Amino acid sequence: MHRVVLALSILLTVLGLSLLPGSVPAPADAAKRPVARPADWANTFSIVAYDPKTQEWGVAVASKYLAVGAVVPFGKAGVGAIATQSAVNITYGPKGLELLAQGKSPEEVVKTLTEADEGKEYRQLGVVDAKGNVANFTGKSCNAWAGAKSGKHYSCQGNLLTGEKVIEEMAKAFEAAEGPLAWRLMAALEAGEKAGGDKRGKQSAAILVVREGAGPNRRGDRYLDFRVDDHKEPVTELARILALRLRRPAK
Repeated sequence: MHRVVLALSILLTVLGLSLLPGSVPAPADAAKRPVARPADWANTFSIVAYDPKTQEWGVAVASKYLAVGAVVPFGKAGVGAIATQSAVNITYGPKGLELLAQGKSPEEVVKTLTEADEGKEYRQLGVVDAKGNVANFTGKSCNAWAGAKSGKHYSCQGNLLTGEKVIEEMAKAFEAAEGPLAWRLMAALEAGEKAGGDKRGKQSAAILVVREGAGPNRRGDRYLDFRVDDHKEPVTELARILALRLRRPAK
């Protein structure tokens, strides 16, 4: 009798282990899914741009996402600027700048980054190079509305937006704006928000502008790097902070 009980106990243990979550076979497409929790989806609208007169490169971004400025914008003077978003792959920033520094075109950078990424259909990317050439990418699985619009020396991109009008108005505002690159970027953000922005609402915004030798005490290239991490009106607050450093051009 003791042997029968022992055998049943062992059998139940084996069956129990086989039913543990870790032993359930993974879906066939699991490897292709991005490793991203919901909070890691930087659904947002952004612009990357270049000013040939001042030799500045910049990124501006706004989102219903905590501290969007910590994950989306990247830039390096003399190299270019990058915005990486949606199910954000933050490695696109430094890797993309490295490829640009090697002389790769924005199109080549986009191709290299996305082809090596199994989660590429969930990514969105905007790139501008040292000469103002641009490229963008929107994966098929980005949350609608998602897309991009580019023009001379700039690219606007967004996902989970209220509609295509957000990107269209950003492009119009950037092209029509005058003055420093930073304020032209801000004009695009303000126009995007006014057109509907992120369909979930507002939370954070950021602006990054780089220029050789324009960092503190003329060291480095980080000319402007301002972030509003959590605010009811992040774009308005970002404009207020920017004005403390750089006067807004008269309309």
